[in-house]
Amino acid sequence: MMTDVLKIENLVAGYVKDLPILKDVCLTLEKQSMTVIIGPNGAGKSTLIKAVAGIVPVTSGSVTMGEQDITRIQPHQMGRHGLAYVPQSDNIFKNLTIIENLQLVLRQSPDNAKARLAGLLDQFPVLTEKRNAKAGSLSGGQRQILAVAMALANNPSIIMMDEPSAGLSPKATEEVLQQAKDLTKDGVSILLVEQNVKQALKLADHCYILAEGTNQLNGKAADLLNDPVVGEIYMGGKRLNPTKQGEMS
Repeated sequence: MMTDVLKIENLVAGYVKDLPILKDVCLTLEKQSMTVIIGPNGAGKSTLIKAVAGIVPVTSGSVTMGEQDITRIQPHQMGRHGLAYVPQSDNIFKNLTIIENLQLVLRQSPDNAKARLAGLLDQFPVLTEKRNAKAGSLSGGQRQILAVAMALANNPSIIMMDEPSAGLSPKATEEVLQQAKDLTKDGVSILLVEQNVKQALKLADHCYILAEGTNQLNGKAADLLNDPVVGEIYMGGKRLNPTKQGEMS
């Protein structure tokens, strides 16, 4: 039976005081699942996971991991709570080699760094093949895989990913999203903001749709895949009334 590993309740957050981007947003992430957040541009999707990561100030509401309240944590505190964040861009060190990128993040756990490095290289063969190459020489998809490997370095229970397919080819998009999905088999829960709606809904377990900083709809990803209401919300042509918002039956 699945259990909640992350719960966001009535979150209000934004970059400027008294000008919230998120307005009473609620979300639940279940253990060993992949949940995707979709919605039109400006919906607050990236802001949501940045607020969880402590990058965007939270005005009110709460974020909990299990029994721990992590509302308003600082970004450097994520690791101690088993949380990792992969930003959309600038998520690797281009002038360092693949090995050096991994070694840099593994400094936080020096006792088993050597074993963790070997394990990550085994898990991601494409990185092994180019282990001594500068990260900046990798393809877009390979860079995202390196970013995920770096996020995994300290054994997080949750990884939040912000539009990992941005700028990638369809094939690379499929590979990166499948890689994220595969991590759930290893006990990691994935919270994903994604622009490639169709591909994400095919792979995700659950989906939340945001628009104008508020919850619009949520439900099983497979159920939402062909729901016409999803397209209407995503394209900005429809908003649900407050009484109709929430989880699909």
